[in-house]
Amino acid sequence: MAKKAVASLQKGEGRTFAKVIKMVKSPTTGAYSFREEMVHNDNLKDYLAK
Repeated sequence: MAKKAVASLQKGEGRTFAKVIKMVKSPTTGAYSFREEMVHNDNLKDYLAK
């Protein structure tokens, strides 16, 4: 099943998005957490600049 899902992302519009994993620090506890989002390739630099 996993191979089928990955193969379907490589056709058509699946390559226009990137999965971004960003590390975010909590202001109250100081602990780090990870946030995963799907971002369009055109908006990638703007998203990472935040």
